[in-house]
Amino acid sequence: MEVAVAGQKQKQQELTVACVSNLSSSSSISSSSSSSYSPVTARFNFNSGVAELRFFQDSESNEDLRIDLRTSQLFKLNSVESICVCEVSDTTKEKSYSRGITVRFREEEESRAFHSAFDQWKKEGVVQGSCLPNGTLSVGKSKFDDKIEASSAKMYFHYYGQLLHQQNMLQDYVRTGTYYAAVIENRADFVGRVVVDVGAGSGILSLFAAQAGAKHVYAVEASEMAEYARKLIAGNPSLGQRITVIKGKVEEVELPEKADILISEPMGTLLINERMLETYIIARDRFLVPNGKMFPTLGRIHMAPFSDEYLYVEIANKALFWQQQNYYGVDLTPLHDSACKAYFSQPVVDAFDPRVLVAPAISHVINFTSTKEEDLYEIDVPLKFTAAANIRIHGLACWFDVLFNGSTVQRWLTTAPGAPTTHWYQLRCVLPQPLYVMPGQEITGRLHMVAHHAQSYTIYLTLAVKSWGPGAEQGGVLQQSSCKFDLKEPYYRMSQPQAYPLAQDQLTHHLINTQDIQIQSQDDDGSDLMQNPSQNSDAEFH
Repeated sequence: MEVAVAGQKQKQQELTVACVSNLSSSSSISSSSSSSYSPVTARFNFNSGVAELRFFQDSESNEDLRIDLRTSQLFKLNSVESICVCEVSDTTKEKSYSRGITVRFREEEESRAFHSAFDQWKKEGVVQGSCLPNGTLSVGKSKFDDKIEASSAKMYFHYYGQLLHQQNMLQDYVRTGTYYAAVIENRADFVGRVVVDVGAGSGILSLFAAQAGAKHVYAVEASEMAEYARKLIAGNPSLGQRITVIKGKVEEVELPEKADILISEPMGTLLINERMLETYIIARDRFLVPNGKMFPTLGRIHMAPFSDEYLYVEIANKALFWQQQNYYGVDLTPLHDSACKAYFSQPVVDAFDPRVLVAPAISHVINFTSTKEEDLYEIDVPLKFTAAANIRIHGLACWFDVLFNGSTVQRWLTTAPGAPTTHWYQLRCVLPQPLYVMPGQEITGRLHMVAHHAQSYTIYLTLAVKSWGPGAEQGGVLQQSSCKFDLKEPYYRMSQPQAYPLAQDQLTHHLINTQDIQIQSQDDDGSDLMQNPSQNSDAEFH
Protein backbone atom coordinates (compact mmCIF):
# COMPACT_ATOMS: atom_id res chain seq x y z
CA MET A 1 0.00 0.00 0.00
CA GLU A 2 1.23 3.48 -0.79
CA VAL A 3 -0.23 6.70 0.54
CA ALA A 4 0.72 10.15 -0.68
CA VAL A 5 -0.48 13.34 0.94
CA ALA A 6 -1.73 15.92 -1.50
CA GLY A 7 0.28 19.07 -1.93
CA GLN A 8 3.16 20.47 -3.84
CA LYS A 9 5.60 18.16 -2.13
CA GLN A 10 5.04 14.65 -0.80
CA LYS A 11 4.70 14.74 3.00
CA GLN A 12 4.20 11.01 3.67
CA GLN A 13 4.59 7.66 1.91
CA GLU A 14 3.68 4.21 3.16
CA LEU A 15 4.84 0.81 1.90
CA THR A 16 4.45 -2.69 3.30
CA VAL A 17 7.21 -5.21 4.04
CA ALA A 18 7.16 -8.72 5.44
CA CYS A 19 9.39 -8.46 8.47
CA VAL A 20 11.76 -6.10 10.27
CA SER A 21 14.25 -7.15 12.96
CA ASN A 22 17.34 -5.89 14.76
CA LEU A 23 20.63 -7.56 13.83
CA SER A 24 21.60 -7.72 17.49
CA SER A 25 18.31 -9.26 18.58
CA SER A 26 16.14 -12.17 17.59
CA SER A 27 13.03 -10.08 18.15
CA SER A 28 11.13 -8.66 15.21
CA ILE A 29 7.98 -6.74 14.50
CA SER A 30 6.63 -9.63 12.42
CA SER A 31 7.87 -13.19 11.95
CA SER A 32 8.33 -14.34 8.39
CA SER A 33 8.53 -17.99 9.56
CA SER A 34 4.87 -17.99 10.48
CA SER A 35 2.42 -19.39 7.95
CA SER A 36 0.27 -16.31 8.44
CA TYR A 37 1.52 -12.87 9.39
CA SER A 38 0.48 -9.24 9.48
CA PRO A 39 2.54 -7.11 7.10
CA VAL A 40 4.72 -4.38 8.60
CA THR A 41 4.08 -0.80 7.52
CA ALA A 42 7.07 1.31 6.48
CA ARG A 43 6.20 5.00 6.64
CA PHE A 44 8.42 7.72 5.18
CA ASN A 45 7.64 11.21 6.41
CA PHE A 46 9.11 14.45 7.73
CA ASN A 47 9.10 14.80 11.50
CA SER A 48 9.83 18.41 12.52
CA GLY A 49 11.83 18.85 9.36
CA VAL A 50 13.78 15.57 9.62
CA ALA A 51 13.28 12.85 6.99
CA GLU A 52 12.27 9.77 8.98
CA LEU A 53 11.44 6.12 8.35
CA ARG A 54 9.13 4.37 10.79
CA PHE A 55 8.28 0.65 10.89
CA PHE A 56 5.11 -0.45 12.72
CA GLN A 57 2.16 -2.84 12.56
CA ASP A 58 -0.33 -0.70 14.45
CA SER A 59 -0.12 3.06 13.89
CA GLU A 60 -1.17 3.57 17.51
CA SER A 61 1.46 1.19 18.89
CA ASN A 62 4.49 2.42 20.77
CA GLU A 63 6.46 -0.66 19.70
CA ASP A 64 7.99 0.57 16.49
CA LEU A 65 11.33 1.39 14.91
CA ARG A 66 12.24 4.93 13.90
CA ILE A 67 15.16 5.71 11.63
CA ASP A 68 16.67 9.10 10.84
CA LEU A 69 17.32 8.98 7.09
CA ARG A 70 20.09 11.57 7.36
CA THR A 71 22.38 9.07 9.09
CA SER A 72 21.17 5.85 7.45
CA GLN A 73 22.28 3.62 4.58
CA LEU A 74 20.42 0.74 2.91
CA PHE A 75 22.19 -2.31 1.47
CA LYS A 76 20.60 -5.16 -0.54
CA LEU A 77 21.58 -8.65 0.66
CA ASN A 78 19.49 -10.54 -1.89
CA SER A 79 16.32 -10.09 -3.93
CA VAL A 80 14.03 -10.13 -0.88
CA GLU A 81 16.26 -9.07 2.00
CA SER A 82 18.09 -5.83 2.83
CA ILE A 83 19.94 -4.34 5.76
CA CYS A 84 19.63 -0.76 7.01
CA VAL A 85 22.52 0.69 9.03
CA CYS A 86 21.82 3.86 10.97
CA GLU A 87 23.27 6.00 13.75
CA VAL A 88 21.30 5.98 16.98
CA SER A 89 21.65 8.49 19.84
CA ASP A 90 21.39 7.24 23.41
CA THR A 91 20.18 10.35 25.24
CA THR A 92 20.61 8.70 28.62
CA LYS A 93 24.32 8.10 28.03
CA GLU A 94 25.02 11.11 25.79
CA LYS A 95 26.56 8.99 23.01
CA SER A 96 25.73 7.52 19.62
CA TYR A 97 26.34 4.15 18.00
CA SER A 98 25.49 2.19 14.85
CA ARG A 99 22.44 -0.04 14.60
CA GLY A 100 21.65 -2.66 12.00
CA ILE A 101 18.09 -3.53 10.94
CA THR A 102 17.16 -6.40 8.63
CA VAL A 103 14.21 -5.79 6.32
CA ARG A 104 12.58 -8.75 4.55
CA PHE A 105 10.18 -8.48 1.62
CA ARG A 106 7.55 -10.81 0.23
CA GLU A 107 8.74 -10.42 -3.34
CA GLU A 108 11.43 -8.70 -5.37
CA GLU A 109 9.10 -5.98 -6.66
CA GLU A 110 8.35 -4.97 -3.08
CA SER A 111 12.09 -4.72 -2.43
CA ARG A 112 12.65 -2.50 -5.47
CA ALA A 113 9.82 -0.17 -4.46
CA PHE A 114 11.22 0.15 -0.93
CA HIS A 115 14.76 0.89 -2.14
CA SER A 116 13.44 3.47 -4.58
CA ALA A 117 11.42 5.23 -1.86
CA PHE A 118 14.37 5.13 0.57
CA ASP A 119 16.72 6.74 -1.95
CA GLN A 120 14.14 9.37 -2.93
CA TRP A 121 13.33 10.43 0.64
CA LYS A 122 16.97 10.43 1.70
CA LYS A 123 17.89 12.61 -1.28
CA GLU A 124 14.98 14.97 -0.71
CA GLY A 125 15.66 15.24 3.02
CA VAL A 126 19.44 15.47 2.98
CA VAL A 127 20.61 16.78 -0.40
CA GLN A 128 17.85 19.13 -1.45
CA GLY A 129 16.96 20.31 2.05
CA SER A 130 14.33 19.05 4.43
CA CYS A 131 10.75 19.73 3.34
CA LEU A 132 9.75 21.12 6.68
CA PRO A 133 6.09 21.64 7.46
CA ASN A 134 7.33 24.99 8.77
CA GLY A 135 10.28 25.79 6.54
CA THR A 136 13.34 24.31 4.86
CA LEU A 137 16.89 23.55 5.79
CA SER A 138 19.45 24.91 3.39
CA VAL A 139 22.54 22.96 2.36
CA GLY A 140 26.07 23.91 1.49
CA LYS A 141 28.57 25.83 3.59
CA SER A 142 26.87 28.48 5.68
CA LYS A 143 28.13 31.79 6.99
CA PHE A 144 28.58 30.14 10.38
CA ASP A 145 30.90 27.52 8.87
CA ASP A 146 32.92 30.22 7.11
CA LYS A 147 33.85 32.09 10.30
CA ILE A 148 33.92 29.32 12.95
CA GLU A 149 36.39 26.46 12.90
CA ALA A 150 34.79 23.01 12.82
CA SER A 151 36.45 21.70 16.00
CA SER A 152 35.15 24.64 18.04
CA ALA A 153 31.64 24.27 16.66
CA LYS A 154 31.63 20.54 17.42
CA MET A 155 32.62 21.12 21.05
CA TYR A 156 30.15 23.99 21.37
CA PHE A 157 27.13 22.04 20.14
CA HIS A 158 28.18 18.97 22.13
CA TYR A 159 28.32 21.05 25.31
CA TYR A 160 24.90 22.61 24.82
CA GLY A 161 23.43 19.28 23.73
CA GLN A 162 23.75 17.92 27.28
CA LEU A 163 20.97 18.22 29.83
CA LEU A 164 23.30 18.86 32.76
CA HIS A 165 24.50 22.12 31.19
CA GLN A 166 20.96 23.16 30.36
CA GLN A 167 20.04 22.48 33.97
CA ASN A 168 22.87 24.74 35.11
CA MET A 169 21.35 27.60 33.12
CA LEU A 170 17.76 26.82 34.10
CA GLN A 171 18.77 26.83 37.77
CA ASP A 172 20.18 30.31 37.38
CA TYR A 173 16.99 31.79 38.77
CA VAL A 174 18.10 35.36 38.16
CA ARG A 175 18.45 34.55 34.47
CA THR A 176 15.38 32.35 34.07
CA GLY A 177 13.17 34.41 36.36
CA THR A 178 14.04 37.65 34.58
CA TYR A 179 13.24 36.14 31.18
CA TYR A 180 9.93 34.80 32.49
CA ALA A 181 8.98 38.16 34.01
CA ALA A 182 10.01 40.06 30.87
CA VAL A 183 7.80 37.85 28.70
CA ILE A 184 4.76 37.49 30.95
CA GLU A 185 4.71 41.17 31.96
CA ASN A 186 4.69 42.10 28.27
CA ARG A 187 1.91 39.81 27.06
CA ALA A 188 0.77 42.52 24.68
CA ASP A 189 3.95 41.98 22.66
CA PHE A 190 3.32 38.23 22.34
CA VAL A 191 -0.44 37.67 22.05
CA GLY A 192 -1.28 36.54 18.54
CA ARG A 193 2.30 37.07 17.33
CA VAL A 194 4.77 34.80 15.55
CA VAL A 195 7.90 34.26 17.64
CA VAL A 196 11.31 32.80 16.74
CA ASP A 197 13.38 31.42 19.61
CA VAL A 198 17.02 31.74 18.50
CA GLY A 199 19.16 28.94 19.95
CA ALA A 200 16.21 27.46 21.81
CA GLY A 201 18.15 24.95 23.93
CA SER A 202 15.67 23.09 26.13
CA GLY A 203 12.80 25.14 24.68
CA ILE A 204 12.04 26.95 27.93
CA LEU A 205 11.82 30.41 26.32
CA SER A 206 9.54 29.03 23.61
CA LEU A 207 7.23 27.71 26.32
CA PHE A 208 7.29 31.11 28.04
CA ALA A 209 6.31 32.78 24.76
CA ALA A 210 3.47 30.30 24.31
CA GLN A 211 2.31 31.01 27.86
CA ALA A 212 2.20 34.69 26.95
CA GLY A 213 -0.19 33.94 24.08
CA ALA A 214 2.06 33.66 21.03
CA LYS A 215 0.27 32.52 17.89
CA HIS A 216 3.15 30.24 16.95
CA VAL A 217 6.75 29.79 18.10
CA TYR A 218 9.57 28.43 15.93
CA ALA A 219 12.25 27.05 18.24
CA VAL A 220 15.52 26.86 16.29
CA GLU A 221 18.25 24.75 17.89
CA ALA A 222 21.34 23.31 16.19
CA SER A 223 22.55 20.90 18.89
CA GLU A 224 21.17 17.52 19.96
CA MET A 225 19.25 19.42 22.62
CA ALA A 226 16.57 19.87 19.93
CA GLU A 227 15.46 16.29 20.59
CA TYR A 228 15.07 17.00 24.30
CA ALA A 229 13.20 20.21 23.47
CA ARG A 230 10.74 18.24 21.33
CA LYS A 231 10.20 15.85 24.22
CA LEU A 232 9.70 18.64 26.76
CA ILE A 233 7.34 20.55 24.50
CA ALA A 234 5.36 17.40 23.66
CA GLY A 235 4.95 16.88 27.41
CA ASN A 236 3.21 20.25 27.65
CA PRO A 237 0.57 19.75 24.92
CA SER A 238 -1.53 22.80 25.74
CA LEU A 239 1.49 24.94 24.84
CA GLY A 240 3.32 22.57 22.53
CA GLN A 241 0.65 22.62 19.85
CA ARG A 242 1.79 26.17 19.07
CA ILE A 243 5.53 25.40 19.09
CA THR A 244 7.59 23.81 16.32
CA VAL A 245 11.16 22.74 17.01
CA ILE A 246 13.53 23.07 14.06
CA LYS A 247 16.90 21.37 14.35
CA GLY A 248 19.43 23.42 12.42
CA LYS A 249 21.56 26.54 12.45
CA VAL A 250 19.89 29.94 12.25
CA GLU A 251 22.20 30.72 9.36
CA GLU A 252 20.77 27.76 7.39
CA VAL A 253 17.10 27.17 8.19
CA GLU A 254 14.26 28.79 6.29
CA LEU A 255 10.88 29.72 7.77
CA PRO A 256 7.54 30.07 5.97
CA GLU A 257 6.72 33.37 7.64
CA LYS A 258 8.38 36.35 9.25
CA ALA A 259 8.57 36.75 13.01
CA ASP A 260 6.98 39.59 14.93
CA ILE A 261 9.37 39.07 17.81
CA LEU A 262 12.69 37.32 18.44
CA ILE A 263 13.57 35.85 21.81
CA SER A 264 16.97 34.45 22.67
CA GLU A 265 19.60 34.06 25.36
CA PRO A 266 22.70 34.86 23.27
CA MET A 267 24.88 36.23 26.05
CA GLY A 268 28.22 34.70 26.99
CA THR A 269 30.92 35.73 29.43
CA LEU A 270 31.54 39.47 28.99
CA LEU A 271 28.35 39.43 26.87
CA ILE A 272 30.24 38.60 23.67
CA ASN A 273 31.92 35.24 24.36
CA GLU A 274 30.79 32.32 22.13
CA ARG A 275 29.88 34.85 19.41
CA MET A 276 26.18 34.00 19.57
CA LEU A 277 25.29 37.67 19.43
CA GLU A 278 26.19 37.49 15.74
CA THR A 279 23.72 34.66 15.26
CA TYR A 280 21.07 36.75 17.02
CA ILE A 281 21.76 39.62 14.61
CA ILE A 282 21.61 37.26 11.62
CA ALA A 283 18.24 35.98 12.84
CA ARG A 284 17.04 39.59 13.03
CA ASP A 285 18.08 40.26 9.44
CA ARG A 286 16.62 36.99 8.12
CA PHE A 287 13.40 36.50 10.07
CA LEU A 288 12.21 39.65 11.84
CA VAL A 289 9.57 41.94 10.34
CA PRO A 290 10.47 45.65 10.10
CA ASN A 291 10.21 47.28 13.54
CA GLY A 292 9.75 43.85 15.14
CA LYS A 293 10.75 43.42 18.77
CA MET A 294 13.82 41.70 20.15
CA PHE A 295 14.01 40.20 23.65
CA PRO A 296 16.64 41.22 24.76
CA THR A 297 16.80 44.57 22.98
CA LEU A 298 20.27 45.85 23.85
CA GLY A 299 23.27 44.97 25.95
CA ARG A 300 25.85 47.02 27.85
CA ILE A 301 29.38 46.09 28.83
CA HIS A 302 30.43 47.96 31.99
CA MET A 303 34.08 48.55 32.86
CA ALA A 304 35.95 49.99 35.85
CA PRO A 305 39.50 49.74 37.22
CA PHE A 306 39.92 47.64 40.36
CA SER A 307 42.39 46.99 43.16
CA ASP A 308 42.71 43.45 44.50
CA GLU A 309 46.11 42.58 45.95
CA TYR A 310 45.02 39.07 46.92
CA LEU A 311 44.00 38.19 43.36
CA TYR A 312 47.17 39.69 41.90
CA VAL A 313 49.44 37.75 44.24
CA GLU A 314 47.45 34.56 43.67
CA ILE A 315 48.02 34.74 39.91
CA ALA A 316 51.67 35.76 40.22
CA ASN A 317 52.40 32.93 42.66
CA LYS A 318 51.11 30.31 40.20
CA ALA A 319 54.30 30.71 38.20
CA LEU A 320 56.57 30.12 41.20
CA PHE A 321 56.60 26.42 40.29
CA TRP A 322 58.73 27.33 37.28
CA GLN A 323 61.38 29.03 39.42
CA GLN A 324 62.70 25.67 40.61
CA GLN A 325 66.32 25.16 39.59
CA ASN A 326 66.50 21.51 40.58
CA TYR A 327 63.25 19.78 39.72
CA TYR A 328 64.39 16.14 39.58
CA GLY A 329 67.66 17.48 38.30
CA VAL A 330 66.06 19.81 35.75
CA ASP A 331 66.23 23.62 35.80
CA LEU A 332 62.69 24.91 35.09
CA THR A 333 63.53 28.61 35.21
CA PRO A 334 63.81 29.04 31.39
CA LEU A 335 60.02 28.68 31.24
CA HIS A 336 59.19 31.01 34.14
CA ASP A 337 58.55 34.11 32.04
CA SER A 338 56.40 32.15 29.60
CA ALA A 339 54.39 30.71 32.50
CA CYS A 340 53.83 34.22 33.90
CA LYS A 341 52.53 35.41 30.54
CA ALA A 342 50.22 32.42 30.29
CA TYR A 343 48.71 32.92 33.74
CA PHE A 344 48.19 36.64 33.28
CA SER A 345 46.62 36.03 29.85
CA GLN A 346 43.65 34.31 31.49
CA PRO A 347 40.72 36.61 32.31
CA VAL A 348 39.45 35.85 35.81
CA VAL A 349 35.80 34.81 36.12
CA ASP A 350 34.40 35.12 39.63
CA ALA A 351 32.00 37.15 41.77
CA PHE A 352 33.89 40.02 43.39
CA ASP A 353 32.96 42.57 45.99
CA PRO A 354 32.07 45.91 44.33
CA ARG A 355 34.28 47.69 46.88
CA VAL A 356 37.36 46.61 44.91
CA LEU A 357 36.37 49.13 42.19
CA VAL A 358 38.39 52.35 42.39
CA ALA A 359 36.48 54.57 39.92
CA PRO A 360 32.95 54.92 38.53
CA ALA A 361 32.24 52.53 35.66
CA ILE A 362 31.79 53.46 32.02
CA SER A 363 29.74 51.48 29.50
CA HIS A 364 29.78 50.32 25.91
CA VAL A 365 26.31 49.83 24.39
CA ILE A 366 25.41 47.23 21.76
CA ASN A 367 21.92 47.84 20.38
CA PHE A 368 20.75 44.49 19.00
CA THR A 369 18.04 46.13 16.88
CA SER A 370 20.50 48.19 14.82
CA THR A 371 24.01 46.76 15.25
CA LYS A 372 25.48 45.10 12.17
CA GLU A 373 26.95 41.64 12.42
CA GLU A 374 30.31 42.98 11.21
CA ASP A 375 30.36 45.50 14.07
CA LEU A 376 30.88 42.57 16.45
CA TYR A 377 33.98 41.27 14.70
CA GLU A 378 36.08 43.98 16.36
CA ILE A 379 35.05 46.12 19.33
CA ASP A 380 37.19 49.08 20.39
CA VAL A 381 36.41 50.92 23.63
CA PRO A 382 38.44 54.00 24.69
CA LEU A 383 38.80 54.12 28.47
CA LYS A 384 38.87 57.14 30.74
CA PHE A 385 38.43 57.13 34.52
CA THR A 386 39.18 59.34 37.50
CA ALA A 387 40.72 57.59 40.49
CA ALA A 388 38.77 57.88 43.73
CA ALA A 389 41.56 56.91 46.14
CA ASN A 390 45.29 56.66 46.69
CA ILE A 391 45.67 53.02 45.68
CA ARG A 392 47.28 50.51 43.34
CA ILE A 393 45.27 49.44 40.26
CA HIS A 394 45.56 45.79 39.23
CA GLY A 395 43.45 45.77 36.09
CA LEU A 396 39.99 46.23 34.59
CA ALA A 397 36.77 44.71 35.94
CA CYS A 398 33.90 44.03 33.53
CA TRP A 399 30.28 42.91 33.67
CA PHE A 400 27.20 43.30 31.51
CA ASP A 401 23.46 43.78 31.53
CA VAL A 402 20.71 43.44 28.91
CA LEU A 403 17.42 45.26 28.50
CA PHE A 404 14.06 43.73 27.56
CA ASN A 405 12.33 46.77 26.09
CA GLY A 406 8.72 45.59 26.33
CA SER A 407 5.72 47.72 25.43
CA THR A 408 4.38 47.42 28.98
CA VAL A 409 7.43 46.91 31.19
CA GLN A 410 11.14 47.53 30.67
CA ARG A 411 13.16 44.95 32.56
CA TRP A 412 16.93 44.62 33.02
CA LEU A 413 18.95 41.46 33.57
CA THR A 414 22.22 42.41 35.24
CA THR A 415 25.42 40.57 36.16
CA ALA A 416 26.81 43.50 38.16
CA PRO A 417 28.96 42.95 41.26
CA GLY A 418 26.83 43.24 44.38
CA ALA A 419 23.70 42.12 42.51
CA PRO A 420 22.40 38.53 42.87
CA THR A 421 25.01 36.26 41.31
CA THR A 422 24.35 34.65 37.92
CA HIS A 423 26.12 31.80 36.12
CA TRP A 424 27.97 34.46 34.11
CA TYR A 425 29.57 35.96 37.25
CA GLN A 426 31.88 38.90 36.42
CA LEU A 427 35.20 39.12 34.61
CA ARG A 428 38.50 40.79 35.49
CA CYS A 429 41.56 41.36 33.33
CA VAL A 430 44.61 41.45 35.64
CA LEU A 431 47.60 43.42 34.39
CA PRO A 432 51.13 42.07 35.03
CA GLN A 433 52.30 45.51 36.20
CA PRO A 434 50.02 47.40 38.63
CA LEU A 435 49.58 51.17 38.38
CA TYR A 436 49.80 53.60 41.30
CA VAL A 437 47.22 56.41 41.37
CA MET A 438 46.31 59.38 43.55
CA PRO A 439 42.75 60.62 44.22
CA GLY A 440 41.48 62.57 41.23
CA GLN A 441 44.24 61.31 38.94
CA GLU A 442 43.17 60.48 35.38
CA ILE A 443 43.40 56.90 34.10
CA THR A 444 43.20 56.39 30.35
CA GLY A 445 43.46 53.35 28.11
CA ARG A 446 41.93 51.13 25.55
CA LEU A 447 39.98 47.86 25.54
CA HIS A 448 40.25 46.26 22.12
CA MET A 449 38.39 42.97 21.49
CA VAL A 450 38.94 41.01 18.27
CA ALA A 451 36.80 37.98 17.35
CA HIS A 452 38.56 34.75 16.41
CA HIS A 453 37.54 31.44 14.80
CA ALA A 454 37.24 29.57 18.10
CA GLN A 455 33.96 31.38 18.89
CA SER A 456 35.53 33.88 21.24
CA TYR A 457 37.70 37.01 21.41
CA THR A 458 41.27 38.09 21.92
CA ILE A 459 41.32 41.03 24.34
CA TYR A 460 44.00 43.72 24.26
CA LEU A 461 43.97 45.93 27.35
CA THR A 462 46.10 48.99 28.02
CA LEU A 463 45.81 51.27 31.05
CA ALA A 464 47.94 54.38 31.65
CA VAL A 465 48.24 57.02 34.35
CA LYS A 466 48.98 60.63 33.42
CA SER A 467 51.10 63.11 35.33
CA TRP A 468 49.62 64.65 38.44
CA GLY A 469 49.89 68.08 40.01
CA PRO A 470 51.35 71.33 38.66
CA GLY A 471 52.52 71.04 35.06
CA ALA A 472 50.55 67.84 34.48
CA GLU A 473 49.44 68.98 31.05
CA GLN A 474 53.06 68.92 29.92
CA GLY A 475 54.01 65.82 31.84
CA GLY A 476 52.27 63.17 29.72
CA VAL A 477 52.02 59.51 30.69
CA LEU A 478 53.94 58.38 33.78
CA GLN A 479 52.92 54.70 33.96
CA GLN A 480 51.49 52.26 31.45
CA SER A 481 50.63 48.56 31.61
CA SER A 482 49.34 46.29 28.84
CA CYS A 483 48.35 42.66 28.43
CA LYS A 484 46.77 40.30 25.92
CA PHE A 485 43.99 37.98 27.10
CA ASP A 486 42.18 35.01 25.57
CA LEU A 487 38.50 35.12 26.47
CA LYS A 488 38.19 31.48 25.37
CA GLU A 489 40.50 30.35 28.19
CA PRO A 490 39.45 32.10 31.43
CA TYR A 491 40.47 31.27 34.97
CA TYR A 492 37.30 30.20 36.78
CA ARG A 493 37.76 31.33 40.37
CA MET A 494 34.23 31.03 41.73
CA SER A 495 35.23 28.86 44.70
CA GLN A 496 37.97 31.20 45.91
CA PRO A 497 37.47 33.48 48.95
CA GLN A 498 36.40 36.99 48.06
CA ALA A 499 38.90 39.81 48.51
CA TYR A 500 38.05 43.01 50.31
CA PRO A 501 39.98 46.22 49.72
CA LEU A 502 42.37 47.41 52.36
CA ALA A 503 43.53 50.94 53.03
CA GLN A 504 46.76 51.71 51.23
CA ASP A 505 48.73 51.82 54.48
CA GLN A 506 47.47 48.32 55.38
CA LEU A 507 48.83 46.66 52.24
CA THR A 508 51.88 44.66 53.30
CA HIS A 509 52.66 42.85 50.04
CA HIS A 510 54.48 40.22 52.06
CA LEU A 511 53.71 37.28 49.77
CA ILE A 512 55.64 38.51 46.76
CA ASN A 513 57.45 41.60 45.68
CA THR A 514 55.41 42.74 42.71
CA GLN A 515 58.29 44.88 41.48
CA ASP A 516 60.16 41.66 40.74
CA ILE A 517 57.58 40.48 38.18
CA GLN A 518 59.00 41.51 34.84
CA ILE A 519 56.79 40.52 31.92
CA GLN A 520 57.26 41.82 28.42
CA SER A 521 54.17 43.74 27.32
CA GLN A 522 52.27 42.16 24.40
CA ASP A 523 50.49 45.34 23.39
CA ASP A 524 52.82 48.26 23.81
CA ASP A 525 51.04 50.52 21.39
CA GLY A 526 49.77 53.39 23.50
CA SER A 527 49.27 55.81 20.65
CA ASP A 528 45.50 55.79 21.03
CA LEU A 529 45.41 56.19 24.80
CA MET A 530 44.41 59.83 24.78
CA GLN A 531 41.32 59.38 22.62
CA ASN A 532 38.16 60.75 24.13
CA PRO A 533 36.08 57.82 25.38
CA SER A 534 32.47 57.43 24.41
CA GLN A 535 30.43 58.63 27.36
CA ASN A 536 27.59 56.27 26.65
CA SER A 537 26.70 54.68 29.94
CA ASP A 538 23.33 56.37 29.72
CA ALA A 539 23.12 56.26 25.92
CA GLU A 540 19.73 56.42 24.31
CA PHE A 541 18.62 53.72 21.92
CA HIS A 542 16.06 53.63 19.17
